[in-house]
Amino acid sequence: MAADPPAPAARLAAVASSPVREILALTAQGDVISLAGGLPSPDTFPADEVRAAFAGALAGDGARRALQYSTTEGNVALREAHAARLTTRGLPTTGEQLLVCTGSQQALGLVCDVLLEPGDTVLVEDPTYLAALQRFAMAGARSVGVACDDDGLVPEALEAAVREHRPKLLYTMPNFQNPSGRTLPAERREAIARIAADLGLWILEDDPYGELRYEGAPIDPIAALDDAADRTIHISSLSKVLAPGLRLGYARMPDALRPQLIVAKQAADLHTSTIDQEAAAGAMARLDLDAHLHAVRALYGERRDALLAGLADALPDGSSWNRPAGGMFVWARLPEGWDATALMRAAVEQGVAFVPGAPFHPGPDPDPRTLRFSFVTHTPDEIAEGLRRLGAAAARSA
Repeated sequence: MAADPPAPAARLAAVASSPVREILALTAQGDVISLAGGLPSPDTFPADEVRAAFAGALAGDGARRALQYSTTEGNVALREAHAARLTTRGLPTTGEQLLVCTGSQQALGLVCDVLLEPGDTVLVEDPTYLAALQRFAMAGARSVGVACDDDGLVPEALEAAVREHRPKLLYTMPNFQNPSGRTLPAERREAIARIAADLGLWILEDDPYGELRYEGAPIDPIAALDDAADRTIHISSLSKVLAPGLRLGYARMPDALRPQLIVAKQAADLHTSTIDQEAAAGAMARLDLDAHLHAVRALYGERRDALLAGLADALPDGSSWNRPAGGMFVWARLPEGWDATALMRAAVEQGVAFVPGAPFHPGPDPDPRTLRFSFVTHTPDEIAEGLRRLGAAAARSA
């Protein structure tokens, strides 16, 4: 009789399945209007330019390069294109400072591989990006939430948490944060940089939504600040500005971590898909990306406004929500006595979905009244119908 196979790695026991992915699977069936997942609208994908870029990558002798192994750091033209965009956004960058990754989620994972030991502490915003919590748990690290207000991370709370927990890393999404949609003001970014420099802390600045601003002036990244330049890993993605199916992201590496991050990438997958990088570089060269983003912002801004216009009639009296200046998400809180998970179940029965906020809170006592809406996937008319359905679900649940 054959012996049973060994048990899976114990570290997996601390990693819960993503409720967002489970809700997406649920809403894929039937006539459900999903305001749950942060899925970019397919209406924004530059399919013609990407199609032509793949054809160009495979044309003539170029196919030999596009179908071959490549360097770990990534396609030179693609890195230079990323570096130019970062520079224009207030973060002077060269191509040599960038590591191309298979989505920014891999970049986040590589930082975990390089910096975290089992038992280390990571400070995160409360609430924070769910997949980051999963990845920190996978590394055996403990995520500790830091208090936030309407302007995001509170510097005084961060300093107290650093002194109490002696963390190795702060993870922050300063622009249009997932799930809350909040944006850190410039003065708070400066305070965070000073705290990190004074108390000895790495910063992981995750910025996938930074170019999706619908109002107000851009704010320089934390990595651009003098106090943070040598201790900040800045990561982002093409998923929100070009197409998520390409699975292309990057890490901007501080000098002290560059060799280790490259080795970690080599160990993970040698390098990101050569042909996808070639095609992405070609698409960025063909496409007027600024004009493309202008159109994307106009579309998403209209959809944000449609969601905000209908929330008062859809949610129970006494609910509150924010008005994000960009990104993909609106964060809301139900009145006392309500539970967002229970309302979500009733909403799905009515043919609409959102994400309960509890899984985004890192602590043991998550706020059961919070919830996240994504407004980018559906048209204003579809959003209005979804909110009508949500209002019916709330009325039945009252």
